[in-house]
Amino acid sequence: MTQHNATPFDFAQRMIGEVVEIPGKAHAPFIQWCFESCNGYGSDTPDEVPWCSAFANRVAWIFRLPRSKSAAARSWLLVGTPVALADARVGYDVVILKRGGGGQPGPEVTSGAPGHVAFFAGVDRVDAPSMVSVVGGNQSNGVTVASFPVERVLGVRRLLWAS
Repeated sequence: MTQHNATPFDFAQRMIGEVVEIPGKAHAPFIQWCFESCNGYGSDTPDEVPWCSAFANRVAWIFRLPRSKSAAARSWLLVGTPVALADARVGYDVVILKRGGGGQPGPEVTSGAPGHVAFFAGVDRVDAPSMVSVVGGNQSNGVTVASFPVERVLGVRRLLWAS
């Protein structure tokens, strides 16, 4: 029997181009299913509602990993184990970012402030990174790879159960 060692990143990467919002009154069933993994949301949640955290929650649920159960991206700052960006690895790490411009609170604010969460995909330079790449939902209305300035990183969390 073949053994597979897929990670949450592998699953998220597989969803690139497969999961996209549906314009108009219809909604993407997969995105709505993701919302079911967040407290206070259900399968009737429109896909226009920010869904990056819903996607991360569903992927973590599939892999039986710790998850925030919240649609708030910053809620992920309380999940898993903190990891320095320099120690982040592709596989089980999520990156929590500030969303938008202007002055925003730091990582001490875990709800009520804009944010974004996605799976770590790498940095542009190991010695002095200026950009972090992630695979996540609600990026250009779908699951995509996107890059963000490291100044927007609020935290990196490793989603493994303590051994």
